[in-house]
Amino acid sequence: MTITLARSHTIYSVKAVESAQERARALKSPELEVFYEDMLEKGAERFVTTPSSTAALQPLYEDCPNFREVLDDLKRYLGLSIAGGASFNVMPVLLLGDPGVGKTHFGKRLAAVLGTEFEFISMNALSAGFVITGSSSTWKGAKCGKVAERLVRGKFANPVVLLDEVEKATGSTQSDPMAALYQLLEPETSRAFHDEFIDVDLDASQVFWVLTANSLDGIPPALLSRMAVYEVPAPTTDEAAGIAKRVYNGLLKELKLKHVDEDLPDSVLDKLSTISPREMRKTLLDGLGFAVAEGRTALVPDDVRLKSEAGKRRIGF
Repeated sequence: MTITLARSHTIYSVKAVESAQERARALKSPELEVFYEDMLEKGAERFVTTPSSTAALQPLYEDCPNFREVLDDLKRYLGLSIAGGASFNVMPVLLLGDPGVGKTHFGKRLAAVLGTEFEFISMNALSAGFVITGSSSTWKGAKCGKVAERLVRGKFANPVVLLDEVEKATGSTQSDPMAALYQLLEPETSRAFHDEFIDVDLDASQVFWVLTANSLDGIPPALLSRMAVYEVPAPTTDEAAGIAKRVYNGLLKELKLKHVDEDLPDSVLDKLSTISPREMRKTLLDGLGFAVAEGRTALVPDDVRLKSEAGKRRIGF
């Protein structure tokens, strides 16, 4: 059995917040005053979590079997953390792989086993760096960035922050989404992360960074040097079958379908093993719907409607 150990970590100076609040009053900025009041009320301490045993990562080997390489490294680093009594703080991780192999799911599951929070930031949707660094309080509609908001309003100093499709980030020279990452992905400089809206240094050094990309094209070499890069393969046929079983059993519990068979026939697993982990949940959800509608307690291959078969079916009335 493993438990999650937690210690406190200071992420900002209360005195600095009080000084910033005085400046906000002088500038007549009620939004900033409220934010600073919230910071003072919550205090500067946040939890840093560490599992008590490397066994905490074992569920991920079963749930995300195609991530074995990165899990093996994380397991060693966690062992070192436990042996030395230090926080589990590793080099930022870049997961490189085709869409649908489970990169985002892995990040969410990692946060869960570490007993911390999860923040998802789509870099594909960013047209500027403001979503990460915040915007100046002098701008209309200004607000803090997602990193600062997670650290200030969350409970943990070591959330898992996943930057999705980092190679697709775009922006102007004045608001480059990549610019803030040079500071945030370095342990030394991230201890004094400056959000433009808050105007108070934050210690972001405990953040567990997970970045995802479909290719290395568009990622500057200087940024790549700050990360440990892992190529994530698609699951093998056997791994895909195992993932399908876990997704299926999870759906049965979620939907409380006690009368439906818990085992998937091999013929159904054969079809499911041809699709990505991302598609499995919807495919199985639809399949269960077809089976229940026809009064069956088990799925059959025809219940698994693949995209490649969509054009072969006609809609009946």
